[in-house]
Amino acid sequence: MATTSPRCKTCGRTLVKLSSSQYEICPVCETVSLFNTKLKARVLSRFGQIANAVSSQCQDNLERQQSQTSASRVSRFPRIRINQQIQSPPVQRRKRAVLCGVTYNGHKKKLEASVHNVKSMQQLLVNKLGFPNASILVLTEEESDLSRIPTKRNIQMALRWLVQGCQSGDSLMFYYAGHAYQVPDEDGDEIDGYDEALCPVDYKVAGAILDDEINATIVAPLPHGVTLHSVVDTCFSGTVLDLPFLCKINQDGLYMWEEQQITSKGTRGGKALCISACADHQNSADTSAFTGNAIGALTFSFIQAIETESKLTYGRLLTSMRKKVHQAQQVVGRFVPFASSMSQEPQLSSSTRFEIYSEPLML
Repeated sequence: MATTSPRCKTCGRTLVKLSSSQYEICPVCETVSLFNTKLKARVLSRFGQIANAVSSQCQDNLERQQSQTSASRVSRFPRIRINQQIQSPPVQRRKRAVLCGVTYNGHKKKLEASVHNVKSMQQLLVNKLGFPNASILVLTEEESDLSRIPTKRNIQMALRWLVQGCQSGDSLMFYYAGHAYQVPDEDGDEIDGYDEALCPVDYKVAGAILDDEINATIVAPLPHGVTLHSVVDTCFSGTVLDLPFLCKINQDGLYMWEEQQITSKGTRGGKALCISACADHQNSADTSAFTGNAIGALTFSFIQAIETESKLTYGRLLTSMRKKVHQAQQVVGRFVPFASSMSQEPQLSSSTRFEIYSEPLML
């Protein structure tokens, strides 16, 4: 009974049986079939004269017989080294986000805009940036599910969920709107001597969440190919993720990366970036100057930049946000004495240095 000659899975040409071996080779693309399985590897023709001779022999045979080559013409091939590394298929880009807004109901420093901030960010992620709603975990005091109230434990659990099982190609987002403060640094890793701390709704009882813990939870575990963006709309937030490099930029747009740590806190190969409302020594504010309703100045400027700017780079994002925040301060300053002199400058920090005006914003 006639049998069908095996064909190359890559280009469709008839494979040639190699004498005294279980290998079959394609005379065109040099793909090798092993034991009739789907394992493929390219002959290392670039390494050494032996593989070059094999490639030349196959090409001569192809020219003489076009699509079929007699096995007898390649009966004396030497043993061929095979690269058995299989290229993985491209990983589908997955997106996941944790959005946390703390209002502090009943507190004298209640933040009316926090829930609105979260809803605005959620709309941006879903409608503009392609985040599935099912992959966004929202924590506010308006949630009916008790596990979604922004307590210290729930925020900690949400941050663990954010990075759990992340793989190359994934895009992660952590957003926070609420109060924060600084505490004396106890492990000696802060240049200014202070740790930054986020305030969950139960911070008076359970305590704050220090930048050291945030870094250990969502920055340190990031594997190669995973990107984490954090947008943190709170006071004292310049280095709230404890990332090693802070972008210092002047009014002319000139910038430099400034190292921020005494001890390095990197990732496992992934990339982490933090866009924060202000420097570690500054205060941030909610304002109604933009829309008439209270919203975080950083949150509004971030959303507006993404929705209105095309081909946005990190440099253009930072410049646009600072311009909008400054405009809001000028508007408020007309009605509140000295308000325009209150400094709030959005910050960019990163796990690696990069060219901010050429690298596109990828979320």
